[in-house]
Amino acid sequence: MGKKYRQTIWAGSHAICCEWINSSTYGMPTLVFLHEGLGSIRQWRDLPAQLGAALNFNVLTFDRFGHGCSARLPPPYRRPLNYFQAEAETTIPDLLDTFCISDAVLVGHSDGATIAILAASSGDKRVRAVIAEAGHWFVEKRTLSSIKKLLAQWSHSNLRQRLTKYHGENVEGMFLGWTNLWLNPYFAAFDIRSKLPNVDCPVLALQGTDDQYGSLEQLRSLKSITGNLSSHTFSACGHHPHLELRKSYLKNVENFVSTHLQR
Repeated sequence: MGKKYRQTIWAGSHAICCEWINSSTYGMPTLVFLHEGLGSIRQWRDLPAQLGAALNFNVLTFDRFGHGCSARLPPPYRRPLNYFQAEAETTIPDLLDTFCISDAVLVGHSDGATIAILAASSGDKRVRAVIAEAGHWFVEKRTLSSIKKLLAQWSHSNLRQRLTKYHGENVEGMFLGWTNLWLNPYFAAFDIRSKLPNVDCPVLALQGTDDQYGSLEQLRSLKSITGNLSSHTFSACGHHPHLELRKSYLKNVENFVSTHLQR
């Protein structure tokens, strides 16, 4: 892989921190990584570079607004109910425009997978494929229960300290912005299953059987997309297959790309 570049750009009406890695071959597709609800560029660890090198694709990672080194979400730390849709319809297209990406593979985890699928459902033909890991297409009780448990730990454990390592001064707004959205009673109506038939690009759906943030019904719901769907469940695996079972995760992604993204 080529050299890694970090820069701050304007996307989705906010200053967004990005990292770009060039492929060694000109004109290759770009993997665009969309992190989880408490995530950031750094929390992907070495996955973007490793996967980019294995596929010889360009790589773009970014901190969403309020996360990592991007602009700070101000008090009272409230995300709009249409937050995921807005990210898909504004931030993602702005990123593709800024980096002149015409051939994108969106690699989303958890909330990032939700945004990736919504971006694909918009009809933007620059989104060539989606890798959706542990995504959410509707609200489940187990998701809310797990978030409530984390919220209870916020003031009574080292959770804040652990997250500060990645988010610095953004940590409080990042965490409370996430919990305030998911635990908002009005957000219980969130359900994008009606949009799934609009996804006509290839999709790789991945989920652990022991995911504490979502049942396998999330995975099964993706059968309504009109694009080619590949899916895989990871036995005895939680919410982070790319960390917990990295080798198997990479094998599934590489097989998917070789099948559906041959140039």
